[in-house]
Amino acid sequence: MARDRLTSGKPQRLHHYGPHNPFSWRRWLRSLWAFSRPHTIVGTTLSLGALGVMAWVLTPDTARVLVNPLTLFGAMVAALVPSLCANVYIVGLNQLTDIAIDRINKPHLPLASGAFSVSMGRWIVAALGGAALVLAALQGPILWLTVALSMAIGTVYSVPPLRLKRFPFWAALCIFGVRGVIVNLGFFTHFRQVLSPESIPWQAIPPEVWALTVFVVVFSIAIAIFKDIPDLEGDRRFQVRTLTVRLGARYVFRLSLGVLTLCYGLMLGLTLLGLLPSVQPVFLVVTHGGLLGLLGWMSRRVNLQEKSQITHFYQFIWRLFFLEYVLFPLACMVGP
Repeated sequence: MARDRLTSGKPQRLHHYGPHNPFSWRRWLRSLWAFSRPHTIVGTTLSLGALGVMAWVLTPDTARVLVNPLTLFGAMVAALVPSLCANVYIVGLNQLTDIAIDRINKPHLPLASGAFSVSMGRWIVAALGGAALVLAALQGPILWLTVALSMAIGTVYSVPPLRLKRFPFWAALCIFGVRGVIVNLGFFTHFRQVLSPESIPWQAIPPEVWALTVFVVVFSIAIAIFKDIPDLEGDRRFQVRTLTVRLGARYVFRLSLGVLTLCYGLMLGLTLLGLLPSVQPVFLVVTHGGLLGLLGWMSRRVNLQEKSQITHFYQFIWRLFFLEYVLFPLACMVGP
């Protein structure tokens, strides 16, 4: 059965420890860094920082002057720790259920290469998952709910019997549900309550936060569509019916590019229509228009027969995703 083939077999222990290869903390930490999928760590850190800054900037002046900036910084650091633990739980769980596929698509990952044993991977995932829930609970129900929902969705995305990553629609829904909706609204509401304890959760979320949420949701759809293009060979061999397996790499590439273009078009339209009163419109239009042009130029340089070029463009998409969490808060800080 396909599911059995996904998880059966033992990885080759390329870096097993023994008399001729003693344990090295440096090597172990490098493997842990790879296991954590650094691009997702960067995304979580930037999104949390951006939403903390936006909560500060978009708080009414009368309330903002009463808050010590160190209070916000401390809240951001405290929230980052369980968020990163949850992040590693999600990506680690995905690797535990994809060892056989990753030996083809991502042989450098610690479980696929044998740098980590399966039992070590399970211990890391269990320990950090538990730490994420406990540390988030200590900081209030909003952060705990944000972390718990993200972990729950990450679990059903990877783990049988649901294993929603097998289905293009549900896989995309998981990714943009966490990255777009839960992270943005959850973090912003948590930080807003830290700054204004009397505020009512989920009420009076400013249009700028909704705009960033829409942008990230649409962008995450593009990432969810594109991410399986480099993995075509392994997914096809193990009968994982992704959109790329069903429709082909060229069609999915163009679809993803269209979604990204729509994403930047929506942000430009909202800005030009004056629907984001707290941002600097010229800054937002120039930066997003320039990035849209760069996206089109980069896309024409991709040869879909070369996996390295596809992977490079996928990394470029992630950099655009990260950059939004820098540009948008800057636009709010500069102001109209």
